Amino acid sequence: MAKHRRWSDKPKSDSNKKNIENELESEEILSPPSVPTNIKSIILSGTKYAYIVIAVALFSGIFTPLTLGVETDEVISGMLVILLGLGGGIMIFLAIKNQTYTTIMICSGLAMMIASLILIYEIADRSLFV
Repeated sequence: MAKHRRWSDKPKSDSNKKNIENELESEEILSPPSVPTNIKSIILSGTKYAYIVIAVALFSGIFTPLTLGVETDEVISGMLVILLGLGGGIMIFLAIKNQTYTTIMICSGLAMMIASLILIYEIADRSLFV
């Protein structure tokens, strides 16, 4: 028959080693995380603030034409074009962040932003292709 050990049967030296290891692990957990200084992390943190600026620009774009007496069709089409460009920016951000299908997402994001720029010029009656 096998003899089973209890917690109280263990030698004292083993418990001291485990306590020291537990203290070292707790110190590692409590230490502050290091601040990354590579360019990718700086760009990712900067894009958070860019989204706030873009949101404010979108909201101001909604209310300004309505107060000037412009037709609602033009306002709606203008806002959809701006949202197309914003979607392109988000696609580029996700491509940088996720690391999967990076080139496809970056190219599609740039294409959306270029299409948005062309449509903005077309709505303003200043065609790029004249």
